[in-house]
Parts: sequence; structure tokens; C-alpha cells
Amino acid sequence: MNFKETLERMHHQKLYYCNNEELMAKQEKCLDCLYDFNQTRPTELQKRTELLKEMFAEVGEGCYIEPPLHANWGGHHVHFGNGVYANFNLTLVDDTHIYVGNNVMFGPNVTLATAAHPIHPELRRKQAQFNSPITIGNNVWIGAGAVVLPGVTIGDNTVIGAGSIVTKDIPANVVAVGNPCKVIREISQRDFEYYNGDLKIDIE
Repeated sequence: MNFKETLERMHHQKLYYCNNEELMAKQEKCLDCLYDFNQTRPTELQKRTELLKEMFAEVGEGCYIEPPLHANWGGHHVHFGNGVYANFNLTLVDDTHIYVGNNVMFGPNVTLATAAHPIHPELRRKQAQFNSPITIGNNVWIGAGAVVLPGVTIGDNTVIGAGSIVTKDIPANVVAVGNPCKVIREISQRDFEYYNGDLKIDIE
């Protein structure tokens, strides 16, 4: 399988061998930029911003990622909207595209994984894999330690509870938690009046 065909299969949910030498060399260059990003000091915000623009497929205005960031391709297949915030140890298994909308928040130790492997043991031994893109809408909050699996779409405004394993699509405007992650309720008018149970929202 040549390099061009391997790249094509990477982004169309087809099996390919991830130990292709040209592919690995391209990936290695991306990881050099990621290494530089993770070595920045807290005072080097401008440098971080410039590196993210170099690393990611797209990155909007006002994005902040707390190092360390982990990414298979250094963010090469990642598309961030505006105002995305990620706490430390965000892991992006970005072997294919990850689309994140505006004003999304990631708690610490969140994983977005686009890559998977066949059950067939001989194919796995040969390092075969396939990838499915992840799409996250606007104003989504994904809690600490959550894992989003390949092919999942999460709708606008939704909250994913800490530690959840998101195996299937989650609609907009809901709270979803658990393993596997399931919708427990819709976001309601009460959520615009109270927070953390019975505490009254007292700011605009």
C-alpha cells in the first residue's frame, strides 16, 4: 500500500497499516512541534498561540490549552473553533479529523480517540487500524477524565459528566453521564436559575 493510498484510507474509515515509513516520518515532524508546545513557560502565551496555529489544522481566536497536551499527530487533524479551553492532559488521538466548535471546555485528562483496531489478532499484530472522525458542537463541557470514542458526535450546549465513556452520539442540550454515557436529562429553565443543586445564580 503506497503512501497516498494510506493517507486516503486513514480518513475514510478503511483499514490501513500505521507503520508505513513515509507516514511515520510525516507524523514525527508533527510531534516535534507538539514537543515544543509542551516545553513552553506559563508566561509564553503568545508563543503557545503561534505554535497551535502551526500544529492544528484550524484553531480559532481565544483558545487556551494547558500543557501537557498529547496528540498522535500533534493536532495536525484537529479543528478548534473560537474560545476553546482545555485543562491539562488533553489527549487527542487525531489519526483522522476532530472537529470542536466554539466555547467548548475540556476538564483535565479528557481523551478524544478517533483511532481503533480490528478484533482480528493477525491484523492487529501487523499494526492495522481504522479511524472515524469526532465532532463536538458549540458550548459543550466535557468533564474530567471523560473518553470520547471514534465516530461520536456531541450536540451543542451538552454537558458530559466526569469519567464518562462516550460510545454513541449524544444530542444537543442535555446532560449525559456514565459508562457507557447516557442522557440523564435535558437542560432546563432551572439550569438558567440555579447551579450545583440549589445555589441561586447571582451574576449575569
